[in-house]
Amino acid sequence: MNSHPEAREVALRAQGLGRVLTDDQARLLSVYLGLLVKWNVRMNLVGPSTWTEILDTLIQDSWHLADLLHTLRTQPAQTLDLGAGAGLPGIPLRVFWQSGEYCLVEPRQKRAIFMEQAVAHMKLPLTKVICARMEALPPARREADLIVSRAFMPWRKLLAEVRSCLAPQGRVLVMSNESSTDTVDGYSLELVREYPVAGKKRYFRLFALGGHDF
Repeated sequence: MNSHPEAREVALRAQGLGRVLTDDQARLLSVYLGLLVKWNVRMNLVGPSTWTEILDTLIQDSWHLADLLHTLRTQPAQTLDLGAGAGLPGIPLRVFWQSGEYCLVEPRQKRAIFMEQAVAHMKLPLTKVICARMEALPPARREADLIVSRAFMPWRKLLAEVRSCLAPQGRVLVMSNESSTDTVDGYSLELVREYPVAGKKRYFRLFALGGHDF
């Protein structure tokens, strides 16, 4: 297979994983995968080196996350993706779910530049890259309805530190390999959702400030 996949190759691979892509979804993912493989040679953005490995082990998270977010009763107006790195899960997520404004927050400049290139090539709507540390975000970015975190920091520490970035009824979605139903003071656990990737179980956990209903 080519290092820069064609849309039809991506669609066939995804179908083998149980996901039927539209033509536009396959095209956008092929653009992202091609860019990621190319930049990964120089920057070591992700562990897998081929687009098939990246699709099989990383991109799947994004379409499962999109399915979950579509089920929320209220859709976030502003989402922060903290420690976005190479744009996972956020950039492929926006291929499947485009509600509100989505901000990819990453302090490392080279990674932020990569994401800016990917977002521009893919023409993703209302998707922005912010090269900054979480604590340096401007006040306008500290009213997030949803914060997404994948391995940004241990989840208990994350919940404690992101409160200043959340709207009064904000939510935090944690992606992890554990299914704990524990929480921390000031949050309620709204749901735990299991999903499979590469033969392993992964979990989404959605926390909310306080205990309102979704």
